[in-house]
Amino acid sequence: MTEQARQPHVAYELESRNRKARKIEMLLGLDSSAGPCRLLEVGAGSGGISAYFGGHPSARYDVDAVDVVDNRVVADGYRFAHVSGTQLPFEDGSFDVVISNHVIEHVGRHEAQRHHLLELKRVLAPGGVGYLAVPNRWMLVEPHYRLPFLSWLPRSWRSAYLRMSGRGNFYDCEPLQLGELDQLIREAGLVGQHKEVEALRIMQALEPIGGWLGNALARCPDTRLAWFRPVIPTLICVFSHGRPNDAAR
Repeated sequence: MTEQARQPHVAYELESRNRKARKIEMLLGLDSSAGPCRLLEVGAGSGGISAYFGGHPSARYDVDAVDVVDNRVVADGYRFAHVSGTQLPFEDGSFDVVISNHVIEHVGRHEAQRHHLLELKRVLAPGGVGYLAVPNRWMLVEPHYRLPFLSWLPRSWRSAYLRMSGRGNFYDCEPLQLGELDQLIREAGLVGQHKEVEALRIMQALEPIGGWLGNALARCPDTRLAWFRPVIPTLICVFSHGRPNDAAR
């Protein structure tokens, strides 16, 4: 598996990026009345999330964004830098907030993913907070190629499934299961708090799901929803500096 074989997977629909940015803002508990907040988005994609924070109507965010490929469709309100890997071109402790939204599954296998988190930790200021989202390996439909059970297969079978389906030649993503994500967070010396249930509640408020599923979600208590964390399609952690032996919760 080579880095050259990995391709960008960009969400271009800007309204969905605005909702995603609002969800991130709410999960991180960012205070719109606070002073200038230094924010970094790793994996700018279309630029929608960085533009949301850079043009925030009430808060003052000083925003940088990086990506390995420039696929931006909106570039206002933030600075952009090209990177060639997981190394970040910033000084230690440069940012109050760091965001990695569906990026870690694209950087490579375990060691590259670990280095990605170590770099997020390095540039995060003491007292800062980070957001990490990654597709769950046990999601029913893989989000990049829209194939059921793709990530359930052994790694050596996934590309063959893509070819048989006509969706591609090489499966270039490394989604994580819950235990793998927690292990990476521990190895990076971060303290993580899982926010999958809170994210479901926020998205239901921002973009309500109708029908029986929406009713079931509204009636289900948080404690019961937490039972389904190992199979929730997107794993989400809010993280901060911690000791190497601290576990994700």
